[in-house]
Amino acid sequence: MGKSINAKELIAKRYGKEGSKEREEFREDAFSYYFGEIIKNRRKELHMTQENLAEKVGKKRPYISRIENGEDIQLSNFALIANALGLSIELSAE
Repeated sequence: MGKSINAKELIAKRYGKEGSKEREEFREDAFSYYFGEIIKNRRKELHMTQENLAEKVGKKRPYISRIENGEDIQLSNFALIANALGLSIELSAE
């Protein structure tokens, strides 16, 4: 059997140590991807097209597509889209 490696070690090996520029870029990309997946999955649950969602929030369909594909999203637009999909956003202190 080979040596096992945990997720933290794998991420550090591929994207740098915590606090590094590369690691921060990875973290930002991961959050954008995650948020895009949440939006896409909820939209599909509601049987909405990207066009339907775009009209509901006053945006263009390509914008929705970019968000669902992991493009960074402004918090104000995320809240607008989340509301249109019946999602809530919760902020908490760490």
